[in-house]
Amino acid sequence: MKKQIVPSLTLLCLLFSCLIFGQNGPGSLLDNFPEIHLKKIDTDIKIDGVLDEAGWQTADATSNFWQYFPSDSLQASGGTEISMTYDDHFLYVAVKCYSSGNDFVIPSMKRDFEFFGNDNLSLLFDTYNDKTNAFVFGINPYGVRREFYVSNGGRQPTDGNGSWDNKWFGESKIYDDHWIAELAIPFNTFRFNQGSTKWRFNCYRNDTQINEISTWVRIPQNYIIMDLTFMGDMIWDEPLKKSGSNISLIPYVTSGVSRDFEDPSQEKSDWTGNVGGDAKIAITSGLNLDLTINPDFSQVEVDQQVTNISRFEILLPERRQFFLENADLFSEFGLGPVNAFFTRRIGIAIDTSTGQNIQNPILYGARLSGKLDENLRVGLLNMTTAQQKDAGLPAFNYTVATAQQKVFNRSNVSFIMVNKQAINPEENNGGLYNNYNRVMGLEYRLFSPDNRWTGKTFYHRVFTPYERDHKFAHGFQLEYLRRHIRLEWAHLATGFGYDAEVGFVPRKDYFLVSPEIQLFFYPKKGIINQHDINLDNRIYYELSKDPENFVTSPFEMSERQHELTWSFQFRNNTRGSLQVVDNEVTLLRDFDPTRLQDDGVFLPAGNTYKYTTVEASYTSDQRKPFFIEVAPSGGSFFNGSRMSLSTDLTYRIQPYGSIGLSVDYNRIKLADPFVPVDIWLVGPRFDITFSKTIFFTTFIQYNNQRDNLNINSRFQWRFQPVSDFFLVYTDNYLFDPFSQFTGRNRSLVAKVTYWLNL
Repeated sequence: MKKQIVPSLTLLCLLFSCLIFGQNGPGSLLDNFPEIHLKKIDTDIKIDGVLDEAGWQTADATSNFWQYFPSDSLQASGGTEISMTYDDHFLYVAVKCYSSGNDFVIPSMKRDFEFFGNDNLSLLFDTYNDKTNAFVFGINPYGVRREFYVSNGGRQPTDGNGSWDNKWFGESKIYDDHWIAELAIPFNTFRFNQGSTKWRFNCYRNDTQINEISTWVRIPQNYIIMDLTFMGDMIWDEPLKKSGSNISLIPYVTSGVSRDFEDPSQEKSDWTGNVGGDAKIAITSGLNLDLTINPDFSQVEVDQQVTNISRFEILLPERRQFFLENADLFSEFGLGPVNAFFTRRIGIAIDTSTGQNIQNPILYGARLSGKLDENLRVGLLNMTTAQQKDAGLPAFNYTVATAQQKVFNRSNVSFIMVNKQAINPEENNGGLYNNYNRVMGLEYRLFSPDNRWTGKTFYHRVFTPYERDHKFAHGFQLEYLRRHIRLEWAHLATGFGYDAEVGFVPRKDYFLVSPEIQLFFYPKKGIINQHDINLDNRIYYELSKDPENFVTSPFEMSERQHELTWSFQFRNNTRGSLQVVDNEVTLLRDFDPTRLQDDGVFLPAGNTYKYTTVEASYTSDQRKPFFIEVAPSGGSFFNGSRMSLSTDLTYRIQPYGSIGLSVDYNRIKLADPFVPVDIWLVGPRFDITFSKTIFFTTFIQYNNQRDNLNINSRFQWRFQPVSDFFLVYTDNYLFDPFSQFTGRNRSLVAKVTYWLNL
């Protein structure tokens, strides 16, 4: 193994040299971006999609959009014109979108729609000119709105957080050959430096009738459309001022009834009620303080379950509003399967009867986050959860402090400290917990000026009241991207003692090496618009500090995975992929991948398995009323075989919503004494929008790995901007179709929230 490490370290040094060259090399190749100048007005503008106010007559306009799809080298054929102006309180934006007709694709009237598969436009604002974070506001021809927050430069689809919500106004109006969107965004909604004279800006539009995606700033197709490298400038005619006080109160009231049928001591339903709320206070125009007292997250949409046949925990995204603003300041420390801080560890526990996430009461919390100046971002979070006497657990206090300093053109150095502290632990007996758990980490994130080089390196260390070897995690990742090629090197080491209790660390005690290469192709003719070939390799070496690991020696390979993937997109918007995955796994512990066998039936630790899987995927044109996503796979699996089919069917009832069905089926047949099993996860979904303010969603999930049938229905009435009435019904059943159908628990909760600006 030592002979294998030396070349790896040599390559690492070469890559680090490339990193330095990437920072200090020639200037950016990205020049001559467009500009739009904004003139301040002192007249009112009515948000109605009719541009008849005097302020629009003097506002500067810009157009000349570029195609992003199907080509990225031509001017857009569908015309789009943008005008902007502002006053002391609002930024006003008007967009005129020419169209070949009025046959728009509008999936529903529900807020926070997806960009692809429907007519809409999105506006991106980089208010700090740092090419790292941006606010995004979108609208469609019916005036339905969405907003989300972009972090990490928008380089990956996961860099956009669609759960972020805020207060702003927008309306659209459809004409014979065009539609007009008119927006008023309060300056209080943004975070920016007082005295700013320039913001970076981009706009992208999806025109389904001519099958064209266009952008104000030209973006190559091998970059995703929200990449913040490609933005023009908004020039203010005078420096921006702080727009008065910026304090929002968001109180709530809940009332509900619930029954746990599996608790024999509960003979009747329990009635509950709750009062609490949040506050958002702008300390400066760039620094925000979030406060919460007795928060309630019952209105948050239920997690979509997944079939887990792996050996490790699966990550589910954060959806709770309190944690979302500047979330990247807290949640982006680590690489891949190593995360120093994961907000879902606070206030959420697992219901052992259903496997569903349930609330663990948070008493109060505060979160300070934002910019101190052009180069320095800071974050400070402090929360306290309630004591759980039934489990013998004390109350816990969680403190997280972060800082991010911009260096060079757009790279940054970041620091994090996480502390989980038991409160009065001497008053509790019987619980299994540590009095404290702490993590400290330092990271460097690379973004080269010419956008060719990106990467990260980090070192984290855990501090616990007990001794254990290797209380560290370290990672390094470097990516080089050009139009026809992407190269990536990554390695990750996670010690056995890296017990980050408030982080996400599903696997420990290993060293991972992962080189990757991807080639891009852009045919000028034919039905394929673009395609790529990707070769990804992951090789795990055990550090072998786990005393329960009797299988491997230090630095012995325990697992490898090689993936060869061909992905393609047709000119009619359908897309798909073909993939071959070759695996070799040495089990370190006994393992039942089905989780459905009798006790004592498992694959024994110490055995090595080699198996190969062929996988495919296909997604049809989402502009059609009915579209499908299907992903079949099959091949060998450990000492047997696995056949699977994952399917999502959606029928759009425009513009009133959609009906969908998700089916995830796995047929696993392993050698004796395993019994062949069929694993089903079926999830019908009904998403109905009666108007732009009244929504109804029902989500049904049957999972035979858990013998559970879950029903979740949510009615929402948005009676004021960002103010809602929710009625949420949840039901869980023990479901075995051959023996019984028994209720487990049931609840009905009503909740009212109101957003009040002071």
